[in-house]
Amino acid sequence: MIKTFRGILGDGDQNRIRLSTKKGKIGYKIHNFQIFPNLPGTVQQESTVWIWKVLQTSISTSAATTDFSDGNLLAAAHYQDSASVDNPPGPLIVMFEQEIFNQDIYITHTDTTDGEKMNYYLELEVFDMNDNQAAVSTLRDIRLNPQVGE
Repeated sequence: MIKTFRGILGDGDQNRIRLSTKKGKIGYKIHNFQIFPNLPGTVQQESTVWIWKVLQTSISTSAATTDFSDGNLLAAAHYQDSASVDNPPGPLIVMFEQEIFNQDIYITHTDTTDGEKMNYYLELEVFDMNDNQAAVSTLRDIRLNPQVGE
């Protein structure tokens, strides 16, 4: 089964996707992740959108630092457009982890040029988890983010 989510993020915004359940027996894996500009071809934009396992306490609006060694990062997408016919948009780059998770996730956005908005579309594959899988996934998330267990 596939669950879909979509929304729009301003520069420096964060959206929470509520996935957690009391027993944690439903797991999710990213199946598809896409971004699309709010005003395509009309503004200069260099946007990065991330999907995180944990709430981000601050989101930069001037620097889009991405560190693939961060265990809390599930996905990243980058889009660049110069708003000029002479300079077409750069390639859309999307990368995502094939990890199964069972807690809420967070989507953040930074536009390092003019502070434009960015749309996102996310498909999550849904899995039933047995007791052991649910416990391992939940404990891993609690270890990474103590707020999950609160």
